[in-house]
Amino acid sequence: MNTYLIGGGWDDTAAELVYGPFLAAAGGPEPVVACLVIDEGDGAEYVARFETALRKAAPCRPVPVLVPLGGTFDPAALDGVDALLVCGGLTPAYQEALAPVLADVSARLAERGLPYAGFSAGAVVAASAALVGGWRSRGTAICPEDTAEDLDELDVRPGLGLVPFTVDVHAAQWGTLPRLIEAVALGAAPSGVAIDENTLLTVDGGRARVSGLGRVHLVRAEGAHGDVTLRAYRSGEEFAL
Repeated sequence: MNTYLIGGGWDDTAAELVYGPFLAAAGGPEPVVACLVIDEGDGAEYVARFETALRKAAPCRPVPVLVPLGGTFDPAALDGVDALLVCGGLTPAYQEALAPVLADVSARLAERGLPYAGFSAGAVVAASAALVGGWRSRGTAICPEDTAEDLDELDVRPGLGLVPFTVDVHAAQWGTLPRLIEAVALGAAPSGVAIDENTLLTVDGGRARVSGLGRVHLVRAEGAHGDVTLRAYRSGEEFAL
């Protein structure tokens, strides 16, 4: 089961690059894709944007799965679908909607071999250690306040465990790479990737491959003193996990 992580972004020219591999993995001439959206009042309109983007990439049948803010995702929504796309929005709200059913969702995906794609918040919650937001670490600013997801201190919570690294998104556009570096340096995350908008990271077994318009930065802990290593990868490049 491959996992597809998208760093956000709405560039129409990138639709096939970022959604095409996911839809191809779903199989069939018109795969049914469950689109999970946390509904903050504009859920139907937001799902429509994803339907348009997905259909630009390949024929498919998107199925809206709207969860009200503060609600819990029902894993039964995965019955009868060919793939799951977890969309974007307020990242802590996605984690809270999935938190009571993390093991169930992961098990259903694995048992049926369903491809998983995460867009922005959906990419973040794919990790075991999900970096859901925050803009300060021990009171010190580490990224722009308007990227904080309504949180103050850096916050790492349990995620789906589909990938062995932590994820941050909108990296170049929002300046979130320093937050990920801080999470790894503190030991809150074993390693991490920061994904630009309109960029896809495909995780296939022990390797990850970059495609799309931007870059992916890989952050790994180095030594016992909070040091990290940083490496950028462009479209067409891959790395071992």
